[in-house]
Amino acid sequence: MSVTATIRIQEGDFDVAQEIAALTNGRTDIGAVVTFSGICRGSENGEPIAALTLEHYPGMAEAEIVRHTDEALSRWPLQGLTVIHRFGRIAPGENIVLVITASPHRQAAFEAAEFLMDYLKTNAPFWKREESEKGTSWVEARDHDDAAAARWTKP
Repeated sequence: MSVTATIRIQEGDFDVAQEIAALTNGRTDIGAVVTFSGICRGSENGEPIAALTLEHYPGMAEAEIVRHTDEALSRWPLQGLTVIHRFGRIAPGENIVLVITASPHRQAAFEAAEFLMDYLKTNAPFWKREESEKGTSWVEARDHDDAAAARWTKP
């Protein structure tokens, strides 16, 4: 069977179970599915967050995500993957991002999902602003996210 890859950047929410079903429906070559769902928190460092606003460059963001999904497909024996990233204003408790990887075996699915999330967290062309009682502020990159992504760099 062929490899199925879905990449979407959208303003609206998504249904995790529906996306898993769409990727796996009728597939008997898949033995493992790994999902990661990123959800907007209601606080950061003890400070309440009213919402996040995510911005991106249409076209460029999709192309960059495709480039990294192609790398994941070349590095691991995947039967399919889905990456959905939202933009716009997102309230606490709402979905932000979804990564689904499907493979005959779990290790490849786990590693590919981690690789894709590390990329999305550190290098995908999205910018986040937090809204709080203090106003709005841009979310800065974090060193531990960069360290996680660095482990995937080919020597």
